[in-house]
Amino acid sequence: MFTHSSNQFQEIIDFMLTEAKRRGASDAVAEVSEGQGLSVTVRKGEVETIEQSLDKQVGVTVFLGHRRGNASTSDFSRDSLKATVEAAYHIAQHTAEDLCAGPAEKELLEKHPLDLDLFHPWDLDSATAIDIARTAEGAAFAVSKQIKNSDGASVSAHHAHFMMGTSHGFMGGYPFSRHYISCAPIANEGGKKSLMQRDDWYSSSRIPGELADPATIGKYAAERALSRLKARSLTTRRCPVIFEAPLAAGLLGGLVQAVSGGALYRRSSFLLDSLGKQVLPKHVSLFENPHLKAMTGSVPFDEEGVKTSARTVVEKGILQGYFLSTYSARKLGMKTTGNAGGSHHLTLQSRKTPKGGLPALLQAMGTGLLVTELMGQGVNYVTGDYSRGAFGYWVQNGEIQYPVEGITIASNLRDMLMDIQMIGSDTLIRGTKETGSILIGSMTIGGK
Repeated sequence: MFTHSSNQFQEIIDFMLTEAKRRGASDAVAEVSEGQGLSVTVRKGEVETIEQSLDKQVGVTVFLGHRRGNASTSDFSRDSLKATVEAAYHIAQHTAEDLCAGPAEKELLEKHPLDLDLFHPWDLDSATAIDIARTAEGAAFAVSKQIKNSDGASVSAHHAHFMMGTSHGFMGGYPFSRHYISCAPIANEGGKKSLMQRDDWYSSSRIPGELADPATIGKYAAERALSRLKARSLTTRRCPVIFEAPLAAGLLGGLVQAVSGGALYRRSSFLLDSLGKQVLPKHVSLFENPHLKAMTGSVPFDEEGVKTSARTVVEKGILQGYFLSTYSARKLGMKTTGNAGGSHHLTLQSRKTPKGGLPALLQAMGTGLLVTELMGQGVNYVTGDYSRGAFGYWVQNGEIQYPVEGITIASNLRDMLMDIQMIGSDTLIRGTKETGSILIGSMTIGGK
């Protein structure tokens, strides 16, 4: 599957690190990677795109004391590798000193990386991928005659491997895979105005056998699109709001960004100096576990080679730890949390989780707005101010009454996080985040 072996990767890294030391580097870090993938998109039964990707890259970071320079190349020849190290060295010579620059401390590096079962190849050719995409889209069209158009169905398989090493002894890497199937049908209301609504759904996994059935994906995407027809607006009001699970993962992402090192040392977060303070209600906790087998958010070590470990980020609403790389930790006078490159697998849990999935959460809300799509980028992570266009469904007595469009939802992220009333049992994994739908006690709905 790959043109280079892990042993060849290690030889490349050893060569670059040796070359960096020969030129006078105090420290150096090198990483080499290779990936290949297939992506197919079908629209209205016809093949729209077939993309076959094959890429490779090697990068090196050279440290001259507290000065740093980096360079990369896709040419693995010795002459090119030497030139890349030289380029990084010259860049480091001309950069300003940064007392926080430098590789991670040796004692923090992962010495015996776990095998987390992250590589599951999908022997997928273009003909098979086209058939899968057509199955998903065909199932969407079969749901109703009102599904007359489509933004397409896509199938993707991606495989890659990498190796990284440092001048003070770390060497590690592994292969990994990521696959997905998606479908985006368009429902037509009919009549003279011929109003249309689009929705989508997808399934992703490292393991091809764990992807949802293509026909099920298409059918559910079509049902979502149909349910959006005859949408209307609302008058301006305040009411409870449920963020559907895929959007709840994004809301969790807002919390992660606010307590990540870059935002904190730049003093550009609405949750500055929040360690040991309440950032969520007492019934909510947040756990990070990078060592779950085969999960998208699982890694044995971070992008600096630092060992990862399971931890409680928020316990009963109280923030226990930030998300820090070596650099951001030094800027804050703290210790890295092994989060260079971002958060790992996060699970948001609540002691207030009604059984019965989303319907039970709707019943608990009673009357309010279920939000299933957000538009725009109206989030200020410095102040926490939040205002975004939204699509959703008006709910009364725990039952969906009609779809709603042409509205905005507004509040402040700090207030929203503290106002989480319940988390649904409709748990969904999106990227590195696992959560159910989230019920916020009150937000402003801007309508007509």
